[in-house]
Amino acid sequence: MYKKAQEHFKKADKRLHRASLQFDIPDLKHSDDLFRDIVWTIIGQQLSGKAADTIFNRFKKLLTDKLTTHAMGTIVKTMVPIAPDSILKLSDVEMRSVGLSGAKARAIRNFSEKVLSGEFKLEDLKKIDEASVVAELTRVKGIGPWTAEMILMFSLGRSDIFSAGDLGLMKGLKELYGLRQLPDKKKVEKLSKVWSPYRTYAARVLWRIADAKKTTSGRKRPSK
Repeated sequence: MYKKAQEHFKKADKRLHRASLQFDIPDLKHSDDLFRDIVWTIIGQQLSGKAADTIFNRFKKLLTDKLTTHAMGTIVKTMVPIAPDSILKLSDVEMRSVGLSGAKARAIRNFSEKVLSGEFKLEDLKKIDEASVVAELTRVKGIGPWTAEMILMFSLGRSDIFSAGDLGLMKGLKELYGLRQLPDKKKVEKLSKVWSPYRTYAARVLWRIADAKKTTSGRKRPSK
């Protein structure tokens, strides 16, 4: 599908098309574990991917350490899945010990409770439209539009999503178009509209542009 997106960009936005030729963007995939992905995305709010992975791995270890099996006087450690019933056995203090903020710990707990009770049906997210996915996810206290948009992009494989609240995307836009400052919402809507129905692929190109700029800037920084 990326090739089709590039063909569309060639007609709709030549600057984005030229940029897209520099990057190999994999096709979108559907997640096999939506619950895990949503927990990771809550953890990743306002964090880099590396920082989110670090905390998520600590969180997984916490679950395993907390829920070890004692058999005939021997501690048997098995990897505990990221699941609502496992999470609800943790205290807020334990969750915060791995680097989660109080707000994120509460959001993960609230989400786990809703899934476990059946109030929130994960499978339904695969069947409903984008606006409904955002509405469903943001009903959970602590989950905002950004989290919902990331799930739509990376877990549900929707091809026409753009997150105007993502700083990395704003930096990518600034770099691509040579803007003096980060674009406002009106500017973002105008620029991104022409990329439809492939805005998710446009977003992934912009993230790569922002990452490349960050790396280049780092290389140019004089040593002390």
